[in-house]
Amino acid sequence: MLSSCQHTPKDRILPFERIENGRELGGLVMQDGRSIRWGKLVRSGNLSLASDQDVAMLKDRFHLSDVYDFRFDAEAEANPDRSIDGVTITRLSTLPEAFIAAFTSGRADTTQIQSATILEALAKYAFLPQAQEMAGKLYPAIVMDTLSQRLYGEFLKGVLNAEGGVLWHCSQGKDRAGWGTAFVLAALGADRKTIVEDFSLSNVSYAPAVEAISERITQMGGGEGELAFIRAMVGVSVENFESTLDLIEAQYGSLEAYLEKALGFSAEEQAALQSKLLE
Repeated sequence: MLSSCQHTPKDRILPFERIENGRELGGLVMQDGRSIRWGKLVRSGNLSLASDQDVAMLKDRFHLSDVYDFRFDAEAEANPDRSIDGVTITRLSTLPEAFIAAFTSGRADTTQIQSATILEALAKYAFLPQAQEMAGKLYPAIVMDTLSQRLYGEFLKGVLNAEGGVLWHCSQGKDRAGWGTAFVLAALGADRKTIVEDFSLSNVSYAPAVEAISERITQMGGGEGELAFIRAMVGVSVENFESTLDLIEAQYGSLEAYLEKALGFSAEEQAALQSKLLE
């Protein structure tokens, strides 16, 4: 393993074969000048299609001991994570129940057109006013739902107590996993700019898909509302993310205070996590 000074930000993007949107947090610099140790923390899309090479990287480079899966039951059962020897997979569904019901019913509607591609299904869904409204409410719902808060707190404690490297994901590794990452970074002492920049990198991973579906939306006569839905649901909405950070800060004073008061991850635990993972 190279020393920290020899790494560049590009090294955080992981060259997985079959795992989408994978990157590690190593090398990110915190407000106190310390940086996150390399080979400890990974965020990604789900592991259902992980190749042998992907598994070897997770075991050899990260000495992976724990995986946290933020998907709800139907998602995880449809595309279960690949089992990895010596790795504990813990499922913590951090999507509020109302959104699980909405996503499930939406999926049922799209399967009525058996020949529709994912591109076509998403393009049609973007024209539903209730879908556009749901996209705007997703992030505030996640961070203010009491069950989601409890589960994210369990996740942070799991990261603190893990014996090896930790990976967390949802379906695409961008929204629920993105908030999990924001909480880990906040606990480690990252500033808001660092948290937002890492979150926004999912738009790099999914840029081709966003472009393809947006082109189809335009051909169908869609406008900014439909395009914003695609940007948020296929990529990530940085605007929605930042406005939700504003909501957290308005209600709790800071993201660190939110971790303590809402997620139950104390200041002492935050300090312990920093001692464990910063250098």
